[in-house]
Amino acid sequence: MAVPVPELWRVCRQAWEPVLARARRAVVFLDAASAEALHWGGGGAGELLAAGALAVRALPAEAGEAAGAARVVFVVSGTLRGGTAAAVRGVLGQGGVRHCVVVSGGEAEGGGPAELEETLRRWMGEGGRAEVVLRGPPLLAPVSAELCLLPALAALLPPLPGPGGPGPAEVGQGALPAELRAAVRALVGDLDALFTALGLREESFAVGALSRVVAAELASYAPARNRRRVATNKASVVFVDRTLDLAGAVGHHGDNLAEKILSVLPKLPGHKTDVMVNMVELTVLQTTDETCSIIAPGCLAQPNDPAAKALWESFMNLKQKEAVMEARRHLVEAASRENLPIKMSMGRVTPEQLSSYIQLFRNNLKALENHCGLLQLVLAMVQTLKHPQTSKWDNFLAFERLLLQTIGKSEMPSVLNQLLPMIKSYNERTKDDYTCEDFLILLVYMYSVVGEIKSGEELDAAEEEVKKALVKAICDEPEPSPVLQKITGCDSSLTLTSHKATDAVDNIFRSLRDIARARMHMKQFNSIHNPGSNTHQASYKPLLKQVVEEICNPDRPDPVDIEHMSSGLTDLLKTGFSMFMKVNRPYPGDHPLLIIFMVGGVTVSEVKMVKDMVATRKPGTQVIVLSSALLTPRSVIELLFAADRLQPDTDI
Repeated sequence: MAVPVPELWRVCRQAWEPVLARARRAVVFLDAASAEALHWGGGGAGELLAAGALAVRALPAEAGEAAGAARVVFVVSGTLRGGTAAAVRGVLGQGGVRHCVVVSGGEAEGGGPAELEETLRRWMGEGGRAEVVLRGPPLLAPVSAELCLLPALAALLPPLPGPGGPGPAEVGQGALPAELRAAVRALVGDLDALFTALGLREESFAVGALSRVVAAELASYAPARNRRRVATNKASVVFVDRTLDLAGAVGHHGDNLAEKILSVLPKLPGHKTDVMVNMVELTVLQTTDETCSIIAPGCLAQPNDPAAKALWESFMNLKQKEAVMEARRHLVEAASRENLPIKMSMGRVTPEQLSSYIQLFRNNLKALENHCGLLQLVLAMVQTLKHPQTSKWDNFLAFERLLLQTIGKSEMPSVLNQLLPMIKSYNERTKDDYTCEDFLILLVYMYSVVGEIKSGEELDAAEEEVKKALVKAICDEPEPSPVLQKITGCDSSLTLTSHKATDAVDNIFRSLRDIARARMHMKQFNSIHNPGSNTHQASYKPLLKQVVEEICNPDRPDPVDIEHMSSGLTDLLKTGFSMFMKVNRPYPGDHPLLIIFMVGGVTVSEVKMVKDMVATRKPGTQVIVLSSALLTPRSVIELLFAADRLQPDTDI
């Protein structure tokens, strides 16, 4: 039996029950990942306030934010350790708190709930009461009907293979850096808690080195083995390493509105996924200020508004033109319901036409209140369609297509030489020219698509020229962008020296060579470039598409690169016997529920592709995509190249 989608939403809400039950007359503190989960799937801060919370605050907290509160509730996405523990201690150390509750994801390294409660009482001082509640299901952000994110693991990315590094067979949990080991443990604990809530008995499969570590840990995790003995809902879980195909994460192939909105609008403060929608158009303020911080921004997550949720699903699943028409239909229906004087016009829908419809709601407070969620989504769409970055989207797409043709015909050095004249400094650029970040996006695309490169003097020389041009362009920026600040470790042009820029660019090119090597151990999925022929253009062949094709193959061939992770003696015996007897080995397409977990993030286009392929090739199979983050081209650059990506959390 497959798991119905409403069941997944129920589990997302269920994670908040212990918090809602204890929120009355308390100040509730949330860390960033918990806030994001509440935002998408827990009904937002309004839900906590309706349950009687005095206020909802961010953790780490500003000084004095718990002032006057005798009761506080802390919601932390992981365990109470490192920086999170320091933030909790900071609030309790301000004095005044007599009763504190910590709702966390698992037991801290310092021991069980009783020891933690003792520590909290010590931090509060004499006479304080403490309670530690271990959450059931993990904090999930349900972004759409088929996609759930684990916001606590947004920084997770499989490590790139170094030159001559270990093959995937040699990478075990012990070989990983400490912080990555902690992330794998957290992920396995969260998945087990989720599968427990859904009553799943899963078979685990892996594509890629880190996926194999995660799948093996989940298969051998004692609580998961106990659960699988009694659970009845069968499922296949396929883990796939993001780094095997980064072209899919930085590419612009999707004709998808949700992808463009997430890529061009500024992020909501503290959020990794949702964006800020400028709401000035719904007011009578006359301002040209783009950000206009007087008016609170709108956003895409509308968990309590069915019409807005339906429109968001259209943005995720339809082509851009169809989604725009769907937005107009929703607006016209809402305006008619409110008796607003709407003038229907046939033909092409323009952003200006949608703006004129939106303004009809402006002077009618009741209509504004009734359709606020819908208006936020349509405004997001209008602002995206008018955004200068959107017109650049098509330039990227054209250039990526050109790269696909060129890569098949020429060697990498000549492709890099063609790129060179396009790297321009700030003063030479027009609005259509590529910025430094845009170039990093194109370079990741190139190196990921091309796969293993013949190294030699010619390649070294071509790379050196591109490096020099990039260093000059970075140093000439009047103010480094937020992404460049993270990559170079310099927050202003005053501290950004040529030496620091050179170091950063050298590191980037080392990573690019590793990106090209990512699939070297693959036998079946070792290429994502279709070189084309006399009759067909060269094209990009997404790795995830190849994996899903294999899963849906009716002939059930022995998978070469999709590895089954056995969880016990029975599975090992099956695998052993199958070498010389006819034994049915587990196959990822066997079960009514298929869960694909992209380790390191997924894109909107990939979620849609998986959903459409499974519906066509294996009708009756339900698919859920889980991941650590919803990626945009810029967020990938940050994940790959930021100087402080997975720092050990040791602040205590």
